Amino acid sequence: MQRKLNGGTTVAGTMLLAHLAGIKVFATGGLGGVHRGAENSMDISADLTELGRTPVAVISSGCKSFLDIPRTLEYLETQGVGVGTFADGRVGKVDFPAFWTRDSGVPSPSIIEDERTAAAMIAAQDSLSISSGLLFASPIPSQHSIPKTQMDAIIAQAILDAEKAGSTGSDNTPFILARIRELTEGQSVTANRALIETNVVRGTRVALELSKIEKEISVQAEGIRLPDSSPRVLSISRVVDSQIPNAQGGMSEFARGEELQKDVFVAGSLAIDLSCDFNPDKKVGATSPQLQTSNPAQISQDIGGVGQNIATAIHYLDKRVQFCSVIGDDSAGLMAMERLTAKGLSPSALVQKPSARTAQYVAVNDAQKNLVLAMADMAIMEDCNSEIDKVWRPQLERRKPRWLVLDANWDSRSLQQWIKIGKDIGIKIAFEPVSVAKSKTLFASSVDDSSLLGVLPDHAVSLATPNSLELASMHAAAREAELFEREDWWQTIDAMGLSSSGSREKLTSITSSTLVDQGTPQQSIQLLPLIPTILTKLGDKGVLMTQALRPGDDRLRSPAHAKYVLSHADPTHPTIGGVYMRLFPPAERVLPSDVISVNGAGDTFLGIIIAGLAKDRPRTLIDLVQVAQQGSVMTLKSREAVSPKIKELQILL
Repeated sequence: MQRKLNGGTTVAGTMLLAHLAGIKVFATGGLGGVHRGAENSMDISADLTELGRTPVAVISSGCKSFLDIPRTLEYLETQGVGVGTFADGRVGKVDFPAFWTRDSGVPSPSIIEDERTAAAMIAAQDSLSISSGLLFASPIPSQHSIPKTQMDAIIAQAILDAEKAGSTGSDNTPFILARIRELTEGQSVTANRALIETNVVRGTRVALELSKIEKEISVQAEGIRLPDSSPRVLSISRVVDSQIPNAQGGMSEFARGEELQKDVFVAGSLAIDLSCDFNPDKKVGATSPQLQTSNPAQISQDIGGVGQNIATAIHYLDKRVQFCSVIGDDSAGLMAMERLTAKGLSPSALVQKPSARTAQYVAVNDAQKNLVLAMADMAIMEDCNSEIDKVWRPQLERRKPRWLVLDANWDSRSLQQWIKIGKDIGIKIAFEPVSVAKSKTLFASSVDDSSLLGVLPDHAVSLATPNSLELASMHAAAREAELFEREDWWQTIDAMGLSSSGSREKLTSITSSTLVDQGTPQQSIQLLPLIPTILTKLGDKGVLMTQALRPGDDRLRSPAHAKYVLSHADPTHPTIGGVYMRLFPPAERVLPSDVISVNGAGDTFLGIIIAGLAKDRPRTLIDLVQVAQQGSVMTLKSREAVSPKIKELQILL
């Protein structure tokens, strides 16, 4: 036979449950603390430990008066817990309360003016991803407060009685509370009830103010208010109240950050990356892991995703970037959001898909850190048209950034939606192909809408950064989609003044016979009507730049660039001036022993290119390619997916 039982939880237990449920504020009566004589007994409440590791704000009337209040506050400080006491209209010195008594004789570490201030403190701590909690002490109402001298005498008697009775450990607190009830003739129970009611009211007001602050920030950051049925937009709370300045008296960077014009929007994947570097016994001499068996490795974990890497690179060089992505309602999503915030990137354009898994990527590298095999779970990036239309389109329409960067982790329909929005608003689009398989996605989108990509001057995508294998895959996909059969494509190729394959001798002199034999320059030329600038990453062979020049471009008449001008168009053509092709040697010959990871080098390259192009006075693309190559080398030598050292390149942009 089943029986229904009633039970309760400690402050520590309630904090944990509240955090798991997403509750940021809860009110209670009294907090556990350091017991008198704890220097010998080590009797310290788990409430204090939990406050040091769980980000929940607790509102209580201090700790029980029979505990060691000074040592309790000292312990909380050691745990990194912010402690403050509500002023309740008092001016000057305010004591930390002693539960049944408003004043303990111990000054409060800080003073809180009102519920709005408490809520702002929660929001500020939230924005910094600090993992400890907050303790807001709410004094018992004056009319129910027991005089301190009277209460001190009663507590001293109760403690003495507990010692005589041999009450220790978990039995100590219940015994003392019962004895205090007897000695006060029930007055302590009345006081207890009054302070709990006061704390519940105060906790409700703090939660209400916190909700208001978060809504104000969300509206300010996004410029929109979504119906309840819309996708969930995650926004790390930021303190925007003008009453909370930074040390210089102005608004903090977090408060100002959402007000900055976002010159670049990056829409792509945010993933948890696991990098597994083969780490063999040097005596064996193996360089690659063996299949179908366990291999020794050095494994590291961090946030990644192509879109996140690109956004991070841009952020390191220019704060004016907004990152748009999706995460699941899981621990991986929480970790990704926290680490994104720690980098200084705003998570206000992240959308949570409760039924989906946060993207994850596992890379297996050989002893030289070259990729051997990768496994990617990017299913969350599929079927995002609703989120794109309801969440991100209004942001793009309002802010009108200069560039929209898309990675190929989106499925073809979602990518098609992004491109349509970019074309409608008139934003330049850059495309990162991600992988051989996913690079085809761009042209798979055109099957549903043959006019989606368009050709010069009505092209949708302005820039792409494939490697040679991805370029070949993109070329094959465009051919399969019959884009090379379109009349407007043929007209554009003819206007460039060369054949679809170009002159072999000229191509070889500009690039190399190996690249020409592979078809790399020819493939990039045939894609130019659809994507007028293609930067093909060739690893240790450098970068091949292929570009359709506009009429009047200085390079068409410059002797210094003559050898790179593959063709001149008819001078009377309104939109096409010629074709420019240039092979840039690598910025540095990197020894295999110096390579830490290759996974984010290409993303760093595109991020630096876009950061430079989005400037008010951008450098030439030629200059930017050379700077971006330097940044890629920095990332190759870094354990980070994007090396923070690229900040040193800011002066070159």
